[in-house]
Amino acid sequence: MKRMSAIRGALIASVAMGAMPITAQAQSQAPAEEEAAPADEMVVIGQRQQYRGDVPLASIPQSVQVLDAKVLQDLNITRFESALELTSGIAKQNNFGGLWDAFAVRGFAGDENFPSGFLVNGFNGGRGYGGPRDASNIERIEILKGPNGAVFGRGEPGGTVNIITKKARTDETFGSFTIQGGSWNNYRVEGDYNLALTDTVAIRLNGAAQDGDSFRDTVHQTKYVASPSILFKPTDSTSLSYEMEFVDNKVPFDRGVLAKQDGTLGIIPNSRFLGEPGDGNIHVKVLGHQLQFQQKLSKDWFFLAGFGYRDTSFYGFGTQAELALGRQAFDNDATNLTRQRILRDYNTTNTSVRGELSGKVYTGSITHHVLVGADWDRFHIDLFQTRYRPPAYTAGRPFTAANNVINVFAPVYGQLPAATAVTTNTDEVQKAYGIYFQDQIDLTEALKVRVGGRFDHFEQDILNRANNRPFSATVKQFSPTAGVLYKVTEDFSIYGGYGEGFRPNSGTDFFVNAFPAELSKSYEVGMRFAAPGDAVTASVAVFEMKKNNVLTADPNPDHAGFSIAGGAAKSRGLEFDFSANLPGDLSVLASYAYIDAFWTTASADKDFGLTIRPGDRLINVPKHSANLFVNKGFLIGGQRFTFGAGLNYVGKRLGETATAFELPGYVLGRLTASYSPADNVKINADVTNLFDKQYYAASYSRFWIAPGAPRAFNVRATFSF
Repeated sequence: MKRMSAIRGALIASVAMGAMPITAQAQSQAPAEEEAAPADEMVVIGQRQQYRGDVPLASIPQSVQVLDAKVLQDLNITRFESALELTSGIAKQNNFGGLWDAFAVRGFAGDENFPSGFLVNGFNGGRGYGGPRDASNIERIEILKGPNGAVFGRGEPGGTVNIITKKARTDETFGSFTIQGGSWNNYRVEGDYNLALTDTVAIRLNGAAQDGDSFRDTVHQTKYVASPSILFKPTDSTSLSYEMEFVDNKVPFDRGVLAKQDGTLGIIPNSRFLGEPGDGNIHVKVLGHQLQFQQKLSKDWFFLAGFGYRDTSFYGFGTQAELALGRQAFDNDATNLTRQRILRDYNTTNTSVRGELSGKVYTGSITHHVLVGADWDRFHIDLFQTRYRPPAYTAGRPFTAANNVINVFAPVYGQLPAATAVTTNTDEVQKAYGIYFQDQIDLTEALKVRVGGRFDHFEQDILNRANNRPFSATVKQFSPTAGVLYKVTEDFSIYGGYGEGFRPNSGTDFFVNAFPAELSKSYEVGMRFAAPGDAVTASVAVFEMKKNNVLTADPNPDHAGFSIAGGAAKSRGLEFDFSANLPGDLSVLASYAYIDAFWTTASADKDFGLTIRPGDRLINVPKHSANLFVNKGFLIGGQRFTFGAGLNYVGKRLGETATAFELPGYVLGRLTASYSPADNVKINADVTNLFDKQYYAASYSRFWIAPGAPRAFNVRATFSF
């Protein structure tokens, strides 16, 4: 993928302009795109969101949680993945050596060969290999859980995470510049500058640069991100916005630590690196574009259109533990780890086009909030991978260079066997279009009913360049949804919802036939409370989801290494979320989730062939998890100080499918403090993992375990203008 030096210059300009001493009124937090309004109205002051129509989040019959930029800044959160730790029902998953965001929503995680499927301004942000997403340009994060597949389509039934980015605004000029330093020689700068050129044209430059070591031995990361945007509003009824995404991220591939054969953890420090420093970095690059058009057709009707294009690449060597026990020495001597060495050269492009019409229709005293739309998507995946794999190992034989072993207690680095065996050489194109509709009907002021549906047409063409053998498949599916919400009072409502969804499976079976798509059904009932002005909000939801056609190992012994769509799983549970801005400058954020996610069929694991029994848990999903954060503000000597403390609890989880290996639960503490010596200056400090707990965030097998970071300190200074 080609990159012009001008792009890197755009990042530098973004950061530099954030520090320019331009005279302007002080700007605090950018307002959300929907101001406070009566329950059935929506006042739009910026770009609308696709797939939402004119129904406020508070009136949607499903569980909704919103995290805004102020919360992320107060907690010094710089990664999207870290923000999700504040929400209920989201569990970390295998993140491919730390090189993408991976999470399960209400127990279901999707395809582990790709990042998790989140949206960015309604466009699919998980497509491709974009690296862990930075939080510098996040305006807010909307987590819409439960039965919503009829609108979004082609996703997991647990819910949808949508990132709303910071965009150019014509109402004022403002900016900020941030510098940060912390543990392990980590340094970071952020810049954000919005320039309102006229009442109709504005530009915004937003970016960040970060460089530093890690608690992991020999691991060093360098990251640059930028997201400049332009807004053109020729009239109050028309707007056109453009936003670019640029990422340049370099970090070594790191599969983490390991456990003994009996599941014992902690046999080596969490800092121990078991790869090869000589592999160098994995280099992730992203260049994306989003163009969005909005037209107000009348008082009640809007038309939205969008175009997105995203180009990603992922290149570099990585050394990781061999998982095949017949080749692995560690289970024999508990000292030497046999490793593979892999070269990955992955490239993707994703093109999206969409259009949507939304508004109100009145039938007597009944109001219909109608939404109709269509989208088209083309995803091109070009994968090339070569590998060095060690031979079978016989206990008692001396090790040779061919075994590519490392002593996990006294590592000596420097083995770099040639990775010449081609294991993947494919060119895949996925094309899909969807047509969707939704009608939320206000039967009375208190009673609202929602019905909708989506038809998806998905095509997949794969060329295996190793044998020049093509493969094609087509999947069609209609997914309905329905819900009802009743406002008991102005502040308290109850709701229920049902939805169906699907997600295409990739690849073919032994007979070169396409797998049927994963199909799901979800149910949810809940209650919501919101005091005037959202001073106190609380919600509780109970849910159940079923999914079938999950890929498992082909049981035919003559079809070893192939899969069938023969598995089924269920997830059920309860979620609670609470937030409050109380008198006395006190704020509270709390959540709890109970999730029981398990297999419902007997089958074999597609990766290792191990037996899965009905009732076996899904990997990396804790039954219990909770978060609590309390923040208090003070005035001391006329200056504002804040102090905050929080706890994050994650229960024990299955660490490897179809085994008894578990990751233990953990409790992490956090402290934060801030000081504002002037109206335009704010200094933050925070301590994460306050109790210096040795913990494990997620795993894929007992040889690939992602360790959690020990206690860390960060100091951040933000200058606004």
